[in-house]
Amino acid sequence: MITAREELRQQAHWCGAFGSPFTSQLLERAADDHAAGGIVARLTENWPGNPRADALSLRIAGALHAAALTRRDPVLAAVYPAAAPDWTMDTVWPHAEAFLRREEDHVRDFMRSPPQTNETGRATGLAAGFQWLAALSPQPFHMRELGASAGLNLNWDKFRYAHPPWGRSAGEGPLAPTVVQGAPPAWLPLAIASRAACDQNPLDPSSEADRLRLRAYIWADQTERMARLNAALDLAAASPHRVEKADAAQWVAQQLQAGLQPGTTVVYHSVFFQYPPQEIRSAIAEAIETAGAKATGERRLAWVRFEPEAILGGPRDSLRYVLNIVRWDGSVRTESTLAEVDPHGRTMTWL
Repeated sequence: MITAREELRQQAHWCGAFGSPFTSQLLERAADDHAAGGIVARLTENWPGNPRADALSLRIAGALHAAALTRRDPVLAAVYPAAAPDWTMDTVWPHAEAFLRREEDHVRDFMRSPPQTNETGRATGLAAGFQWLAALSPQPFHMRELGASAGLNLNWDKFRYAHPPWGRSAGEGPLAPTVVQGAPPAWLPLAIASRAACDQNPLDPSSEADRLRLRAYIWADQTERMARLNAALDLAAASPHRVEKADAAQWVAQQLQAGLQPGTTVVYHSVFFQYPPQEIRSAIAEAIETAGAKATGERRLAWVRFEPEAILGGPRDSLRYVLNIVRWDGSVRTESTLAEVDPHGRTMTWL
């Protein structure tokens, strides 16, 4: 298990690689503070879990961003990217470190809850998978999302997409700006009969506190992601669908045990499967595979997975994220890896 300091530096690297120099530099300073025995070392001392699995660094970054967003610390807010596009970390870090020291109890309380992201940029990859299924599977579709957070991607068909052939530039929802390479399926009319979702800690898109938590975990210099999130939250708040609080393995088993409905039941998730322990992943897979074995030509099942290739049984050292679909046409099982996808939805290469 890596140390908290190692996790801070590792996450700093990934934030830089995924286009957030602000968060990258912030976490590097936090790692330096940890090495010097400062407030970051005190906040992470004797952390009860795994710093990497718990995304410990992002909990600290989230607490600081929340303080800037709410102006809990007006001085910190004034030097964050939203107010200071020409920010420098030499200016930011002293105020960040002072806030962590001054509001240690508040920060500890914020850090108790795991990070939540509901990245709508991933919708392009998901939508491409659903369109691929639409050409092969009977309608209507019954959408079932695991690890859905606030349920933003339940509304994927209402989003606007930057992929020109889809002609989806005038939708009501957020813009999914993915740069697409290759030729994913054409956009087909798709009848959706039902939508449902679960999460261990679902967030309510109409709750100001829950909206703040999601906004806090957007990296502070990524303004386009913030705008996309805000639009998706507004769309979800106006929707009648809410995410159920449930264990994913138990929930999907309950959803499927009554039998498949006419059309196609689509179980899907995005950058979720890496977080549950192995026994939960196995239970999810068993419930889906059991239901798939009972599929018929008129009642089909598909499992759409936007996940790290390594967690789906690929090479253990693979860093790729892929769009992979398992489907049952009758009781015949097929599995297809359709695309390589960026985990934040920036790019998709159709394979």
